[in-house]
Amino acid sequence: MTTYEEVIERLSKASVDKHWEPYVDIPWDDPDFLVHRDDPRWELPAVDKLGSTAWYRSRPPEIRAEIGLWRVATAMKIGLQFENLLKRGLLNYAYRLPNGSPEFRYVYHETIEEGHHGMMFQEFVNRTKLPIRGMPGPLSLLAQTVPWIPLISTELFFIFVLGGEDPIDHVQRKALREGQIRHPLEEAIIRIHIAEESRHISFAKHYLRERVPRMRRARRFALSIAAPLILGVMARIMLSPPGPMIKRYGIPPEVYRGDPEAAREIRTSVGRTRELCTQMGMMNPVSERLWKAMGI
Repeated sequence: MTTYEEVIERLSKASVDKHWEPYVDIPWDDPDFLVHRDDPRWELPAVDKLGSTAWYRSRPPEIRAEIGLWRVATAMKIGLQFENLLKRGLLNYAYRLPNGSPEFRYVYHETIEEGHHGMMFQEFVNRTKLPIRGMPGPLSLLAQTVPWIPLISTELFFIFVLGGEDPIDHVQRKALREGQIRHPLEEAIIRIHIAEESRHISFAKHYLRERVPRMRRARRFALSIAAPLILGVMARIMLSPPGPMIKRYGIPPEVYRGDPEAAREIRTSVGRTRELCTQMGMMNPVSERLWKAMGI
């Protein structure tokens, strides 16, 4: 048995040994877990790029709390939309797997876990009672092509997977590590998400390490061109302030545009995937220019 197959079996076993049920393991109706828009625990901390601005600190406390809640809810809405696309793509990938394939069982474990994440995120959004939209309309329409990518290139599909999962995993781990999460409901959701997403990210990276080096040179070159474009767009979708929130609260453009710290955060959020692409021989003069042009 190859090392790759051993990894897949270990990930499948971990999904059985350690998993969560969102409506069992989260005490949604515990008084301390209830969602109130004016709860000061939703206020953005000073380490947050928006939370550190004079504009934000000058807002009334209830508005600061509501903006913070909007940011969290939007991240979860975009997360569940992304995972909806991911689940459909995974099932398209699994549909063509041969009998005895170790990937088949793991892919179904991941699909089930992503289904739980979607329910968990939507339940949170519902409880905010805010008009959270998630992805912009045109982008959401374009994203409907993503589940069909595995029928063309599974390697390209798993680059897309990392483009959605790695930036948000980076941000969530950093938020927990730095003590930025103060509401227990948000913390419970993030801890579950991080624990299970670590398996999903691991599978995508091992799959790419197994497949990309064996690709024909022309296909690998095409993948090297597509990767920075996908990762640059996905990181910004996951980490940038949502348009409806900017409009609702009248956030001035200078507050969220041209911020070098925000740009550095976007670059850092794809650092692990950038390193993986380097290891797989996907850096060349053309792709390197695209990585720089995308600011990542």
